[in-house]
Amino acid sequence: MLRNITVGIDIGTYQIRVVVSELVKENGKNTPKIIGTGLAESKGLRHGYIINSEDVTESIRAAVRIAEKTSGVKISKAFIAVGGIGLSGIVGSSSTVIGRADSQITELDIEKLTETCEKNLSPTLIQNNRILHSIPISYKIDGKTVLTKTPVDMKGTKLEVKMLFITCLEPHLNDLLEAVEEAGIEVIDVIASPIAASFVTLTKQQKMAGCVLANIGAETISIVVFENNIPVSLEVFPIGSTDITNDIALGLKIPLEEAENIKIGSLGLNSIPKKKLEEIISARLSDMFELIENHLKKIGRNGLLPAGIFITGGGSGIGTIEDFAKVALKLPSRIATMTLSDQKNHIKDSTWAVAYGLCTLGFSKEEKVNLGLKHRMSKSGEKIFGWFKQFLP
Repeated sequence: MLRNITVGIDIGTYQIRVVVSELVKENGKNTPKIIGTGLAESKGLRHGYIINSEDVTESIRAAVRIAEKTSGVKISKAFIAVGGIGLSGIVGSSSTVIGRADSQITELDIEKLTETCEKNLSPTLIQNNRILHSIPISYKIDGKTVLTKTPVDMKGTKLEVKMLFITCLEPHLNDLLEAVEEAGIEVIDVIASPIAASFVTLTKQQKMAGCVLANIGAETISIVVFENNIPVSLEVFPIGSTDITNDIALGLKIPLEEAENIKIGSLGLNSIPKKKLEEIISARLSDMFELIENHLKKIGRNGLLPAGIFITGGGSGIGTIEDFAKVALKLPSRIATMTLSDQKNHIKDSTWAVAYGLCTLGFSKEEKVNLGLKHRMSKSGEKIFGWFKQFLP
């Protein structure tokens, strides 16, 4: 019997995580079950950018080998997450006149509207970038907001759309694809890291009410804001939990390794001035949450997200971060957890959310349609890989 298996690879600045998942039937329902994981130290990356592709390829190979061993599955294809400071969200809008004589809206009208909206984006905003996802935030027919998921088959004379375009720096994406290909893995699709993580850390109810998911990585913080079950904004900031470690090391004049252990609370604080430590951590957390708060103000959502902020990533292990976020953003705050349907696996915390989310998305075509995700790998992947192969031995 052919097994339904997907693989997700999260290439982070600090670590590379691989999750192998199989779709199994439990209680009459298809459920993604984790059958193997792989973890390796990332080398050759800075702020999510590849600075040495050979080191990145070797790190990917190391993580994949471990995942193959734990799952008993040979990995040849995978879904890849892309993050880093080259990732961003741009909101655009456009309108079109309905083409049919009976004024009925068709899929063709939606496609035309999306293409027009993309063409209307400022060239300076998308220069050197590739659009990964085109997500409709809202539709209007003859000036009235459409409350349904899609306006197809409805009638009107003028159709308007407001869309979120998630873009990635093209040279970085090409470098990433090349590194994965060199590791012997075929890329099925590329998905923005914050979107992938949201599928296993946020519930539909939370995304409907309005919330922000903040992934605090080693060198970047990525946030995605949800309302009405769809992402309405995405942003990445060039600051991360490594900055806190560096501040502790400088402030207390101690080695980096010791500073990291103190940060995550795995080292006793008997010989450490507690007040000074709190001041150091609070100062850097203030910087982080000020960036998030300013972004929420910019999009008019500060203090207006009932489900609050969910914190994930390696930085979520800082003991005081939950309370700090609550005060700084004036929103409910909690550490994000993953829904794993009572299965035994090697995943202990939400730092695996991106890799596992890739697997979940890989299984669910319906989820992609519901979010309006329009992946571009299917259109451009063959051209990219064809271009790379001419340089391969």
